[in-house]
Amino acid sequence: MSSPAPRGRPRKLPVSEQRARVLRATARVVAQHGMQGATIEQIAREAGVSRQAVYEQFGDRATLFAEVVADTEERAFTAIAGPSVADEQPGLRAWARANYANMVTFVADHPEGYGVLRAAERAGDPALTRLRERLAVVYAEASRKRWAAHGIESGRADRALVTLFFAMTESLVQATWNGEPPDQDALIDLLTEFTVGGVARLQTKASDVIDRLR
Repeated sequence: MSSPAPRGRPRKLPVSEQRARVLRATARVVAQHGMQGATIEQIAREAGVSRQAVYEQFGDRATLFAEVVADTEERAFTAIAGPSVADEQPGLRAWARANYANMVTFVADHPEGYGVLRAAERAGDPALTRLRERLAVVYAEASRKRWAAHGIESGRADRALVTLFFAMTESLVQATWNGEPPDQDALIDLLTEFTVGGVARLQTKASDVIDRLR
């Protein structure tokens, strides 16, 4: 009886796949342990590669962390500042809902993303602040155009409202709930209706508030 054929050596992953795995693993580890607590050993184990492979791909720990923060920030910006932001055609309710959905869906699909950006802030890299600022520019400009379509010069009100809407969304998606969290669509609808009601009141019954923020 012949002996079993010897097992071959494990397939070596292509460089691009190794890098992608390490970046994803680093994001998960940093989100859980922070910049100070995350180690190359943990990241290599999470990625299923050797410590040497991590060093070969990124050089050192600081470079790896800087790259994962930049990657997370850019993915978040691309996902949240999506086509719906610049779309001037839908009514306010559809427009607001699409934009809230961008934010909530990104957090749901990338649960480690917010943790990475907060860890970066604690370590001295204002990545989350930078992302908010970049998004605020895009959203405020789109909001300004929508106000203008109603003959309203919004001044600084659009920036103030965008900042408020971001804060509400972040608070909801990071909230600790008793038991299961609420349905994601229900949260998006809540944000949408709150926004639509507030904007309608500003346009009709509290227009002096806009005047004072010009």
